[in-house]
Amino acid sequence: MDGIHDMGGTQGWGTVRIEPDEPVFADLWHGRTFALGLASMGVSGTNLDAFRHSLERLHPLDYLQHGYYGRWLSCAEQLCVDSGILAPGAVEARARRLRGEDVEEPADVETRKPQYERGGAGSLRDIDAAPKFAVGQPVRAKTFRKSGHTRLPAYIRGHAGVISAIRPAAVLPDSTAHFTGEDPQHVYTVEFTSTELWGEDSEPATLFIDMFESYLEAS
Repeated sequence: MDGIHDMGGTQGWGTVRIEPDEPVFADLWHGRTFALGLASMGVSGTNLDAFRHSLERLHPLDYLQHGYYGRWLSCAEQLCVDSGILAPGAVEARARRLRGEDVEEPADVETRKPQYERGGAGSLRDIDAAPKFAVGQPVRAKTFRKSGHTRLPAYIRGHAGVISAIRPAAVLPDSTAHFTGEDPQHVYTVEFTSTELWGEDSEPATLFIDMFESYLEAS
């Protein structure tokens, strides 16, 4: 969906600092949160695309203040609440009780894990339809706004590029995040110039972005 999680290509956030010899997890709780995030998908009966959509649903202030693994914690909790594994407010109540506060924890709720069929392991699929676009063909990213999940970045919508490679077909995250089916599609690597995306004053560069077929139209 369009929101704070779609920050790619936007300006004003400062320079990305890359630390030499940066550890995989800077703090112990980061590693634990990573494990909890992965476990939350299995426990809640959801999937990676639903987890990403949970990131999109965070309040913008929480998204910016909590940091990377703080967002993961919030998303793990949200998936478990959505599926009835946790009652709303259960985590906050337990944390307050651990601090010594006399707080009643919410009652358990009915489990409501999503029901959907998978067409196989992983996300790659074989489909009968031939690719709609060919290598070297000019294309344009479609322009739309969505309240649901999408992997089409806002900063490339409406911009023209060229197909540089055809990738294996894969399930469409826009559908699997909402458990409405897999809708497998061809995936293309599309080449964009920085001047096409950000204007003539931008630093010369080339971007290669993998895009689902339904995100594209002939240019």
